[in-house]
Amino acid sequence: MRILMAGASGFLGNRLITGPLRGHEIVRLVRRAPRGADEIRWTPASGQLDPAALDGVDAVINLSGANIGDQRWTPAFRRLLRDSRVEPTRTLAEAIAKHSQRPMTFISASGINIYGDTGDRVVDESDTPGEGFFPDLCRVWEASTRPAEQAGVRVVLLRSGVPLEKDEGFLKPQMLPFRLGIGGPIAGGRQWVPWISLDDWLRAVGFVLTERTDLTGPVNVCAPVPVTNAEFTKAFGAALHRPALLPVPEFGVRLVVGGVAELAVMSTRAVPGVLSRAGFTFRHQDVRSALTEALTDR
Repeated sequence: MRILMAGASGFLGNRLITGPLRGHEIVRLVRRAPRGADEIRWTPASGQLDPAALDGVDAVINLSGANIGDQRWTPAFRRLLRDSRVEPTRTLAEAIAKHSQRPMTFISASGINIYGDTGDRVVDESDTPGEGFFPDLCRVWEASTRPAEQAGVRVVLLRSGVPLEKDEGFLKPQMLPFRLGIGGPIAGGRQWVPWISLDDWLRAVGFVLTERTDLTGPVNVCAPVPVTNAEFTKAFGAALHRPALLPVPEFGVRLVVGGVAELAVMSTRAVPGVLSRAGFTFRHQDVRSALTEALTDR
């Protein structure tokens, strides 16, 4: 299978290429001069993509987007978070729609936080988006795929939870305080955390790409057993063999990390309805075993 990928140099893109996509022909979209025949330059901010990039392509995978934890959420950074997701997605969707020989599948990233703060209410793909900055961002992000969908291409929206990996993403900034024994539940710890093991995230993408080609639309890519922040914290401390008892008040999180605290205190009790009904088998349904694997040197 020939796969065109945006965001291939990121944390998840790299692991997809060396994991479930190994053996497929991967063409990477880059924003610099190409370094080989497997790279094609594009400029998504201005909607520029050579139509030839899609020649012979069977599937497009879009993982573009600025890292949400890279800096404080100033108004300028909020614009970057939005533009770095919406512009590449729209550029790809419009190019797919215009191509004479369209790929069969367009898989595009989204976020589980589209549901907003749901409290203790369980949500799946049948639920509507919530309110707030990130739900609004995800709504526009997903809508940017519409040209491809309207052109008859199968579009899958990966509403990803928190993939667990010690050197990246959600766990990385927490490693030091937890190793020092000063980690603890955030803002009371009652909010639900939609986590997923990295292995299951990678396998789920492979599953919707090659095994269940009938699946379309939103797919919650999260473990079937969400946990509260207090439960997650306890499991994280246990996996590191450290206490995790020092509570972190909400104002403290906002003071240190700014806008990203919106996600840290948000409660999203999401479950993977589509994947579960499609027969996907999760290898990690227990957060402690998933954290233990994520913290193991490999």
